[in-house]
Amino acid sequence: MVDKKTTCNSRQKHIIGPMILLMLLMLLCQSSISAGQGLWATGGSHLSIRMGSTDQRQGYKFEVELSSRGAAIEKVTLAEYPDLSTKARRPLLLIGPLDTTGSMSTSVLALPGLRRQVRLDRLDWSCQQLPSDQQAGQMALFEATVVDANKTPILRIQKQYRVTPGQYIVDVNTIVENLTTVPLQFYMGMNGPVGIRRESALADMPKTVAVFKDNKGQILSKRLPVSSIARPKSLEDLKLRLRSKPEARPLWYGIVNKYFAAILVPRPDPTSQWCDWLQDATATYANPDGDTRIDSGDETVGIILQTRPLTLAAKGEPNSVRTFAFELYLGPKDKDLFDKDPRFRSLAFVQVIDFAACCCPASIISPLAFLILAIMKGLYVVIHNYGLVIIVLVLLMRLIMHPVTRSSQMAMYKMSKLAPKAEEIRRRYANNTAEMQRQLMELYRQQGVSPIMSLLPMILQMPIWIALWTAVNISIDLRGKAFLPFWITDLAAPDALISLPKVLVIPLLGFKIGGLNLLPILMGIAFYLQQKLTPTQSSASANPQLAQQQKIMTWMMPILFPLMLYNTASGVNLYIVTSTFAGVWEQK
Repeated sequence: MVDKKTTCNSRQKHIIGPMILLMLLMLLCQSSISAGQGLWATGGSHLSIRMGSTDQRQGYKFEVELSSRGAAIEKVTLAEYPDLSTKARRPLLLIGPLDTTGSMSTSVLALPGLRRQVRLDRLDWSCQQLPSDQQAGQMALFEATVVDANKTPILRIQKQYRVTPGQYIVDVNTIVENLTTVPLQFYMGMNGPVGIRRESALADMPKTVAVFKDNKGQILSKRLPVSSIARPKSLEDLKLRLRSKPEARPLWYGIVNKYFAAILVPRPDPTSQWCDWLQDATATYANPDGDTRIDSGDETVGIILQTRPLTLAAKGEPNSVRTFAFELYLGPKDKDLFDKDPRFRSLAFVQVIDFAACCCPASIISPLAFLILAIMKGLYVVIHNYGLVIIVLVLLMRLIMHPVTRSSQMAMYKMSKLAPKAEEIRRRYANNTAEMQRQLMELYRQQGVSPIMSLLPMILQMPIWIALWTAVNISIDLRGKAFLPFWITDLAAPDALISLPKVLVIPLLGFKIGGLNLLPILMGIAFYLQQKLTPTQSSASANPQLAQQQKIMTWMMPILFPLMLYNTASGVNLYIVTSTFAGVWEQK
């Protein structure tokens, strides 16, 4: 009788023998790398490195704080722009640390052939700050090595950061080197810019922007607000790509708030026009306090990039090292700044300036708004007060448009005088629409009145007023600028006569109150006077239903618009109040 234990051991020996041979073959073929063995990365101790400076005398535009954890950018503080939410006016923190990730960290390195992934964003890389140079700037070097279970090096990953005086750019290079004697396939996931800050709970929410160029050289863009990123319908909605034009190539990806931007520009290989190594970019959302609201003040957005599967040649051979180069812009959304730099112009950085085109095409509003911004800067050279610039600009626009406005108001006035006769015709021919229209047109022709002409001037003026409103709303030149020393001390913020220690949120409505703002109250008064002077009294007396509608409108606009614009920048409300009171004077 054969011992079962002996038979079992015999079978195990027969199984183990071929396995050992197979493993030896794999070791020989892949230079001691086994698909069945674990991989991890080695680095150094936890350290922080600071580059640049917030001391403007040193010439740097910002200070960057780097962390060995993930070789990431942890903080970016702008040197020339103060934090207006603090009395001390400390330099503005543009990008702040998150518990989950940092900007420009290498999150994952995957080796498909080995069926393994290595998390590098949780690793403390070894790091060192290189000697600085006044022209070349400051540099920092981070390094991590991927090893197998036998501690045999497989890949070396280096990340280089460089900041230069006088520039808003951080140069970032990620270098991957094959340390084995066989080709190795890999791909990487990288965190792009993440963590851009809102300046206050009342400020605009951040968003992501992606800009592309199609085969015809046309510049295209895609924007995703926080609401779309926080609550996507599908994962596809988070992809920063153009579904309508899949052939369009990405130029850059960015995260923006109202006045500032962090723009990541992937640089193509020297032999290519486009970044063919880039496969995907996805928008991400972070909510540090974990509440259910998406506008409580701490929410922010970011971008994740993923490369295509790439192959490195064996160690020492050509193409055994691969470099991924980026330029990271960290600064203001300033058209003049973008126009001065040829590279910024070619990359269409101006696309980060988002005009609220409303009911008019952006192709019309954008040129008008930029023209108005240029006029404002020209006036500021003479007046030196952007509050007065806004008032003067509104009055100039009112003066230029007065002939058109007057013709519209006169047409409306004549129409209101004909309202009783028009109402009589409507009643008489209520069952004959064609005859009603013919009689009305005849009445207007006899009196020399055109309903279209009463509306046409308003339609023609609309793009100009929208462009003016938008220019005032987005101009970074107004940020921190005061109109009066005791009131409207920041044209980019609400004009709080009395500020509350904490923003009050009205339940159910979600309406925020940061203090007592005077301009919205003046706006309500101006709208009320404007409605009272609108020439529709005769028409209302002929039609009780129309009279009721007029009464509702008389009170709706003075209440609705101040509530909608209560927390808007005081520069915008100053424009609206000035324009409305000027319109009241014109009507009178």
